[in-house]
Amino acid sequence: MKSSRWLRLMALSTMSMLLIGAVTVSAAVGGRLEIFSWWAGDEGPALEALIKLYEKSNTGTKVVNSTVTGGSGVNAKAVLKTRMLGGDPPDTFQVHAGQELIGTWVVAERMEDLTSLYEKEGWRRVFPEGLLKLLSTDRGIWSVPVNIHRSNVMWYVPGNLAKWGVKAPTTWAEFLAIAPALSAKGIVPLSLGENWTANHLWESVAVAVLGPEKWDALWNGKLSFKSPEAVEVWKAFGEILKYTNTDAPSLSWQQATDMVVRGQAAFNIMGDWAAGYMATTLKLKPGIDFGWTASPGTGGMFMMLSDSFGLPVGCAARENALAWLKMLGSKEGQDTFNPLKGSISARTDSDMGKYNTYLQSAARDWKSNVIAGSLAHGVVANERFMNDFATVMEIFLQSCNAQAAANAAQAVAIQSGIASR
Repeated sequence: MKSSRWLRLMALSTMSMLLIGAVTVSAAVGGRLEIFSWWAGDEGPALEALIKLYEKSNTGTKVVNSTVTGGSGVNAKAVLKTRMLGGDPPDTFQVHAGQELIGTWVVAERMEDLTSLYEKEGWRRVFPEGLLKLLSTDRGIWSVPVNIHRSNVMWYVPGNLAKWGVKAPTTWAEFLAIAPALSAKGIVPLSLGENWTANHLWESVAVAVLGPEKWDALWNGKLSFKSPEAVEVWKAFGEILKYTNTDAPSLSWQQATDMVVRGQAAFNIMGDWAAGYMATTLKLKPGIDFGWTASPGTGGMFMMLSDSFGLPVGCAARENALAWLKMLGSKEGQDTFNPLKGSISARTDSDMGKYNTYLQSAARDWKSNVIAGSLAHGVVANERFMNDFATVMEIFLQSCNAQAAANAAQAVAIQSGIASR
């Protein structure tokens, strides 16, 4: 058995070496390129700008945009799993940097190592070291980041807050103090959408309650999900949920954002793709028509995620995909995409003059804040944990039992390999 396993590993290693060498070969690009993502609708313009740039630079290639709609990629990931396991991978696909990629498709040996592409393009010099670590294992670098998003943002309309006589809260205690008065006026204190947006809110509450060090400790097995601190997260989360809209399960993240824009809700916690939606789709001016601050209790912290694209083993149009990845990592590609998307460039040398006032503020915070990885968007936990945690969340939303949720989360952490028994 050991000999057989050794031979198989040697064969895989040899194949990987051949693939790595092939990355450096410049082959003709032409035909079709299938890209797979969940960017559609209001997030579509940024992707369409990339497609237009790619087809302009690679005139013989037609991009097939295989998009599966659904916030945070919930639906797309399910379709992708079917295709990857069925031997029909897209030529390249969107995936969050971190464990969503590493803990799912890299460990399954379904991705090609892109180290030589990084070396050829000089990307080690322009992508931050911390981001490179999220994209890498000791065996290689596995995807190309196209952006940096911030998860822990509270959105509001400045004019509405002035009218209602409230200020954006800096702590959850401050939020809970002003929420009853807002409710009495018929205003929803905090708008919420479908299940994944509850996960998104939970992580902002968790990092506020725990702080960045204990937040990290949850994901390296040093802090139990059943610890008193972790139970306290669920208790705080339950109190905050009392001031959200009852129709949340039926709303998309955009509709939850719309509640704030229309004055139906005071605040919303959402990633800064909401800034892209408000600025690009709704044509609102940042700092005037909408305002922002770090979610309560997370001032000085930047909860990050990064969208990236990789190269699946056995894809049909490998050279076309490599040309796509090369464009994504370029300064032109990043500065074409991110101002429309509501994200900042993953590169350190981008032209910030092309970015609006919100994105310029996010870029400053990215450089100066303590960085924490997002759970809801694939940075800190593998896909198995994320899928099962969604069930834990559904149960909590019905029961609001903090201890039961903590116990269930610990069981999920053990089953997914994050925690030991």
